[in-house]
Amino acid sequence: MKKLSYNQIWQKYLEFFQRHGHEIIPSAPLVPEEDPSVLFVNAGMFPLVPFLKGEEHPKGKRLVNIQRCIRTGDIDEVGNRYHCTAFIMLGNWSLNDYFKEEAINMTVEFFTEELGLDINNIYASVFEGDQDAPQDTESIEVWKEIFSKHGIDAKIGKGERIQPLSKKENWWGLESGGPCGPDSEIFYDTGREKCGDKCDVSCNCGKYVEIGNNVFMEYLKSGNTILPLGRHNVDFGGGLERLTTLLQNTESVYDTDIYKPIMNKVRELSQIEDIKSQRIIVDHMKAATWIIMDGVTPSRTQQGYILRRLIRRAVRHAKKLGIEDSFCKEVADIAIKQFKDTWEELETKRENILTVIEAEEEKFNRTLEKGLRELDKMVQRKNIIDGKDAFLLYETYGLPLEVTEEILQEKNIKLENRELFQEAEKTHQEKSRTAAKGFFKGGLADTSEMSTKYHTASHLLLEALRRVLGEHVYQKGSNITPERLRMDFPNETKLTPEQVKEVEDIVNEQIQKGLDVTFVEKNKEEALKLVPFAAFSEKYADKVKVYYIGPIDNPFSVEICNGPHVENIGELGKFKITKQENVGAGVKRIKAILE
Repeated sequence: MKKLSYNQIWQKYLEFFQRHGHEIIPSAPLVPEEDPSVLFVNAGMFPLVPFLKGEEHPKGKRLVNIQRCIRTGDIDEVGNRYHCTAFIMLGNWSLNDYFKEEAINMTVEFFTEELGLDINNIYASVFEGDQDAPQDTESIEVWKEIFSKHGIDAKIGKGERIQPLSKKENWWGLESGGPCGPDSEIFYDTGREKCGDKCDVSCNCGKYVEIGNNVFMEYLKSGNTILPLGRHNVDFGGGLERLTTLLQNTESVYDTDIYKPIMNKVRELSQIEDIKSQRIIVDHMKAATWIIMDGVTPSRTQQGYILRRLIRRAVRHAKKLGIEDSFCKEVADIAIKQFKDTWEELETKRENILTVIEAEEEKFNRTLEKGLRELDKMVQRKNIIDGKDAFLLYETYGLPLEVTEEILQEKNIKLENRELFQEAEKTHQEKSRTAAKGFFKGGLADTSEMSTKYHTASHLLLEALRRVLGEHVYQKGSNITPERLRMDFPNETKLTPEQVKEVEDIVNEQIQKGLDVTFVEKNKEEALKLVPFAAFSEKYADKVKVYYIGPIDNPFSVEICNGPHVENIGELGKFKITKQENVGAGVKRIKAILE
């Protein structure tokens, strides 16, 4: 076995498959472009689904790459020797070119000849067959021949060199359907003692480590039916972290040169030694930098929620390590430096990544202490903590459900009736929608004269912000009373004093012009072409009102809106910004008045 750096393994892999006719393709973005069934890309094949179905790839029939992946299902497992949220997948594909024999032989050649792994320590699993598809006898015969060449009498069965396993272990396919088929996993015997008489490749004790998997896509899932695909594809995937752990003979993936600089920084900051918490921080900060690089910001939904959960979970575990000061930025910066040579966007987007992480850490720190105190009070005064209690902590203090569960587990307390969290969340959403019906689309509390003026002024403010800050600005939220207007919008920083004055001057200049306010009814599709960043567009009816401030052929502002407006902005008075606030990562709030 050769002791290689992760970069050496990486390069050997690409060079080996290039020599075997494979073209290198780039790592795809983490957020799937056309597959809503998953939040993040968790395998290299996701961007290749059209080509697996038969579309011709511009690079040919043999492809190879190094893919960044995120697996959200492994978040709670992070902290042990092997599990990671963010990991690097070695991938290669045959698109209706070579099949099982060549694929398995190439994989074994790479492992043994290029990496120096001992064939005597290699084991394989294959699909045992069921009512949908027969046993994968082809792969069995290929493996028998490979082992025979090396003088190994490979037996087939439970605990043997070649082990047939069920569809759960040895079949790959998407829940949504599409190409699928049996797979053959490759395991390496680490030399550890067996955990018992039943220890085999399906055991998770650490004796046998999976180092690669060839998926043979020769079927198509349509509904609940498995049909022949009419072509044969191969999808190989292997975790770089696990291979590196094996070749560097380390205790865990976190002790390899992939993670060591990040881990050293976390250990330097730690006041208390807790290896699990240290590993969690290392993994989560690495994952956060990758996710933000691809344009995700912390939020309460989908990818943004996962990002928020990762950062907040890291902050919580930092408290367990005695880290009281802000630390995320320092650790994330090391993670960026570790991978910037491979993914250059990490460096070009470095400032934004660190700003987003720092802002989320600060936001969570402000509420975490209060949330933990409240949870402690709950535990003291109640015999049972249930999902409804967890939702209260989430809604009031920003404690994610999973963080509350984790804390309770540490106290040997089970969260009862977890489903009540979802029920409480749904009830809250319904109440919010009902309350919103009492407001106009612009967030008005009433239709008084002053609220109408402030609502009209909000259109002027939004357009002025776009002209000063850029076209990325749109209304994320609005609340208007007879006393003031409030608007939320995306921007990385607060306005400078100079920018505040520029926005005020633009708005007041238009007010002085005494521009008329008019509207035209249009269908929704046509209106959205005029106002592509319209707020809450998914809630619009088929017919909407498009409001113009100024002449329709040359307006100052164009917005889709149903709220009341003044007929002429000359009656608004003088516009003045009174306050700026941070609402969340990348979101700012302005309050303003009319004098």
